[in-house]
Amino acid sequence: MGHFLEQATLAQASQGWTPLTEEEETEDAYVIKAEMPGIPRENITVEMNGNDLCITGELDKRSDKVLTQRKGRFCYRASLSGGIDSDKTEATLDRGVLTVRISKSGESKPRQIPITGGYDHRV
Repeated sequence: MGHFLEQATLAQASQGWTPLTEEEETEDAYVIKAEMPGIPRENITVEMNGNDLCITGELDKRSDKVLTQRKGRFCYRASLSGGIDSDKTEATLDRGVLTVRISKSGESKPRQIPITGGYDHRV
């Protein structure tokens, strides 16, 4: 499949911690899942700027329920390599997992190219 995201790790290091993420490319979208246990929706910002995705926010206090959780600002940045339709980007937060689904534009979706010319082998 290849790596469709290029993370800006230097920028992230200066802005606090980075949430654990999982990236997937489907036929019609890029899907990024980020672990955000205990972080309320109003403390998370998801922005698209061209092909760049930025997820930022802040965890005010450490939760006793999740031992691996960090405190303070967090940042995740990535550049998508293919054409996207940012108007059809969706973000949902469910059970501590933020899922961002970024639709591909028509140009970047895989498709079969019909072959013209030549002759038909049908008898």
